Amino acid sequence: MARRRRREPAPYAPTYWPTWLGLGLLRLLNLLPWSWQLALGRFLGDATRHLARSRARVARTNLRLCFPELETAARERLLRDHFRALGMGVVELAMSWWGSNERLRSLGSVEGLEHFDAALAAGHGIILLTGHFTPMELCAHRLSLERPFDAMYRPASNVVVDRLTKRARDRRRNTRIFARDDIRAMLRSLRDNRAVWYGPDQDYGRELSVFAPFFGVDAATITTTARFARMSRARVVPYFPVRRADGRYVIRVLPPLAGYPTGDAEADARTINALVEAAVRACPEQYLWIHRRFKTRPQGEPRLY
Repeated sequence: MARRRRREPAPYAPTYWPTWLGLGLLRLLNLLPWSWQLALGRFLGDATRHLARSRARVARTNLRLCFPELETAARERLLRDHFRALGMGVVELAMSWWGSNERLRSLGSVEGLEHFDAALAAGHGIILLTGHFTPMELCAHRLSLERPFDAMYRPASNVVVDRLTKRARDRRRNTRIFARDDIRAMLRSLRDNRAVWYGPDQDYGRELSVFAPFFGVDAATITTTARFARMSRARVVPYFPVRRADGRYVIRVLPPLAGYPTGDAEADARTINALVEAAVRACPEQYLWIHRRFKTRPQGEPRLY
């Protein structure tokens, strides 16, 4: 007998009422001046650091592994700043969902679009590679106002959040989104000479990964970036967002990776990790340290979390 698929509650079911309340508050916050929104985001981050203790432990472990040269007090300050960046990321998400394109344009600038255009002119598509930074959603939306691109996404477990996220991304200029595991859709976009957003800097397990250093620590690094580039002949164009102290954003598009992929999976993984690491060092508090980046360990090594 076929296994019956579990039915999800309707979006307006009581189980989602807290979600709707939270989204309503975010929508109201979106009406405030931007400096006020960021200040409230920092307050939210401070509260989260004390309440989400398991996530704070993960971030603390990551910072200890990646910045062993820092004294404990300095790492604690970095942890505090990271959670404040996470809180600001929440209000940035709201701005991306409900803010006007004109307001988004006023918040930041994009540098290096000539690299995007030159890579696209080659005719094989672009893998628009980045890392998981806290202003990721807002800055991706801001970049899409300059150049359209498609995006892989991970469906949210909360139906309301998932639908709102997809609707918000669908309203971006000439953008197609598809699930993270829809490889055919990604390759189709690349073969149509389109750009595709791709963030490979998370731990997806051992099966499709090799171990490569990230801040000097072996990290399971997926090999699909090189595989997609080889299959489609697409150019890999990195870009990284930075939230400045004045509440504005700079999105830097870098030149396409030269000689990539090499055919050596470990060498290619080292290239990607080194690229993301350099971007993280420029704004370490803005990286997503609450992710268990070193969860998968080489055979025989103890667990880190």
